[in-house]
Amino acid sequence: MAEPTSKLVIVGIGDDGVAGLTDSARRVVQDADLILGAASTLRLLDGVAGRKVTLEAEMPAALRQVREALGARNPVLVSGGDPLFYGVARYLCDRLGKDQFEVIPHVSSMQLAFARVKESWEDAYLTSLAGRPFEAIVDRVRTAEKVGLFSSDDHPPGWIFRELLGRGIDYFKAYVCENLGSPDERVTQGELADLAGLDFDPLNVLILIRKPDRPDRVKGASRYRLFGNPDYVFAQSQPKRGLITQAEVRSIALAQLDIRPTSVVWDIGAGSGSVAIEAAQLASQGMVYAIEPEAGDLALIQSNAETFGVPNVRPIAGRAPEVLDGLPDPDAVFVGGTGRQVDAVLKAAFARLGAGGRLAVNVATIDGLATAHRTLKSLAGEVQIWNVAIARGIEQMDRVRFEAVNPTFLLAVTKAAEVSD
Repeated sequence: MAEPTSKLVIVGIGDDGVAGLTDSARRVVQDADLILGAASTLRLLDGVAGRKVTLEAEMPAALRQVREALGARNPVLVSGGDPLFYGVARYLCDRLGKDQFEVIPHVSSMQLAFARVKESWEDAYLTSLAGRPFEAIVDRVRTAEKVGLFSSDDHPPGWIFRELLGRGIDYFKAYVCENLGSPDERVTQGELADLAGLDFDPLNVLILIRKPDRPDRVKGASRYRLFGNPDYVFAQSQPKRGLITQAEVRSIALAQLDIRPTSVVWDIGAGSGSVAIEAAQLASQGMVYAIEPEAGDLALIQSNAETFGVPNVRPIAGRAPEVLDGLPDPDAVFVGGTGRQVDAVLKAAFARLGAGGRLAVNVATIDGLATAHRTLKSLAGEVQIWNVAIARGIEQMDRVRFEAVNPTFLLAVTKAAEVSD
């Protein structure tokens, strides 16, 4: 890629289009020779002369478009509301570096919604359902005093209200704020049950305000740990029982992966899914892709995910590296099964890993260790290595003895941040 000649300016815009921009933001848009944005946002720029390019919906493709746009004279990307509040700016800055961009925010539709209902939002739980399962947020909603929520095409307001009521969450007053900032703006308020049967415009923000002195109804406590659960709690296929990533190794690997609540995680060679399940509990607002070629193990992954109540695990049928192309870029990758393609799998996974992301691989043989170390060394430079040899205490009568678990090797690397030329 040619060296960028200018920064790309990310401009927030409202439903009133150019008229609602500040003078300085309007000049930036009008002087642009290339304007990227969603089709709905570009339609707000009638009369602006710059060449308009529709931004791809899939983030890897959009990232390629942005890389190319950085070579333009005055490139601009327009985004609804505040680009740093559930917008595209954070993703681009994380992937390409903050020094490549300038951000000019507009008033967020979330901010407008709270203003319309005359409630402060400084203490509210704010979230979005775009690309996320409802189960990932429902417990936070259950215990919140105020909630600001972006719905999605898959989860419109009526569906959300019905799901909340079905879980006994009936102690909020609800507001649905539609088309904020446009001439057909509308705010509808009422009980969840009254609003559950209504249809609303896709451009909406939901606000929930807890009624006075109404306690939440917390669901029953889980009997499982956040991570490091005993091997026996996972359903495993009988011929392979015992080949699960051991609880102690799993705990070390998950710690090294540095999984955050919103992380995208790949578990390659997932088997029965023990690592994927516990990664999903850590990435409660993110998504975990469990890649596994065996149909029987894919069924076990689904079964274990249901047992643990983690809807953010998605089993992917197929072998790496072939099936990786269609997945979102990961923030963390665990490789637990590679067969003879360890070199190809590690190279493909590392290439897609986000800057600052972590990759860990578990191998059981000396040959596998040598190959993995050589490959990771060439990719990342510094490699951390552990020889994990565990002996578990077992009580027999009035004595304790230790039973050794098969030793294994764990390697981990960090992908350095991208450096601009």
